[in-house]
Amino acid sequence: MLHQQSESKLLLLAAVLSVAAAVSLGVTRFAYGLLLPAMRDDLAWSYTLSGAMNTSNALGYFIGALVTSRVMGLWGPGRTVIWAGLLAAFLMLIPGFFVDSTVLIVQRLIAGILSALVFVSGGILAARMGSRQAERAGLILGLYYGGTGAGIVVSALLVPWILDSAQLPLAPWVLAWWALALVCLVMVAMLRWPVKVLAAWEADSAAAAEPAQPLAWWPMRYALSGYALFGLGYIGYMTFAVALLREHGANSAEVAWFYGILGVMVMASSRIWAGLLNTHRGGGALARLNALLGFAVVLPTLTDNFYVFVLSGALFGAVFLSIVDSTTAFVRLNFPAAAWSAGIAAFTVVFAVGQVVGPLAVGWVADSHGGLVRGFLYSALALWIGAACAGLQKPVAHDAPGPQVL
Repeated sequence: MLHQQSESKLLLLAAVLSVAAAVSLGVTRFAYGLLLPAMRDDLAWSYTLSGAMNTSNALGYFIGALVTSRVMGLWGPGRTVIWAGLLAAFLMLIPGFFVDSTVLIVQRLIAGILSALVFVSGGILAARMGSRQAERAGLILGLYYGGTGAGIVVSALLVPWILDSAQLPLAPWVLAWWALALVCLVMVAMLRWPVKVLAAWEADSAAAAEPAQPLAWWPMRYALSGYALFGLGYIGYMTFAVALLREHGANSAEVAWFYGILGVMVMASSRIWAGLLNTHRGGGALARLNALLGFAVVLPTLTDNFYVFVLSGALFGAVFLSIVDSTTAFVRLNFPAAAWSAGIAAFTVVFAVGQVVGPLAVGWVADSHGGLVRGFLYSALALWIGAACAGLQKPVAHDAPGPQVL
């Protein structure tokens, strides 16, 4: 009975901690895709400028990934996740006061930095939770990353309703940003409980006191390459999927259904792939999931049927955050706990590099080379090449030589 109570508390803590993923990705980053059509119409943006906004966000994510280890070294992951989350929430108020594209690009840049700090520090806390019950580690990590789906669902329920509201004193997309900022503040307040409990658990833990170790990148080069291509391929879909739906004549209710189903499947993915993530020390999980995601991305290019688009969103939601989960599982299964921060940061860096290229490339293709459908095809191709790279990754020996993380 005691073990069951401990296990239940651990899963509940992981579920509450997952709101960090909801804030950092589900709302702060991915809600932009829902707001983009309204902002693009109101502000007369091209697809290239629309993509540049998320490229700026991804560049910020890249910068955040580079500094996360040092920030956590100063503050610890608990303080980092809370303070970065608060700043990210307040930053979402800026689009209500400025419409200049330069200001908004800078806002997206800073939001990206804060997203990386929240997401990676939350992932470290989730990995530490998983180390307490190794047999549940895959499920705990899945619950954490699945929190992104909760953020997507909240955005899907809130944003289309606000955008369709009549007689608002400000542009509906402005009020939508402010509403999302309030949601993020509530979610960050929830994080105080798991952070406090984990701090108490680790007060006397040798693992928590052990200094962080650097990590060799070269032995995991194939997994890193596959993950970089995942970052390049998935972000174009998340940026422009709603825009493509609107191009096909979808109304707000259909957009909400599509985005909501995608989010629900993200939350369900922790159950779907937990076994796969616990059994592959090499790149097998990353390869399989990248290949499936490429299929999800290519589906909307085959037809303009709304139900095919929903199928695409459901499959995409069921897979894409589990790819992030697979890299954390790879680090956890191949390296000691003291090296987890460096390992997760390494994957976050290459992921961010791919995301910097993805939105701008898809936007440029859409403007000049055949529309969003052609951009989605290129995204799917990147994901399939990434699957091939990841398939070459073998388990890593702890003493493998290679260049070190700085």
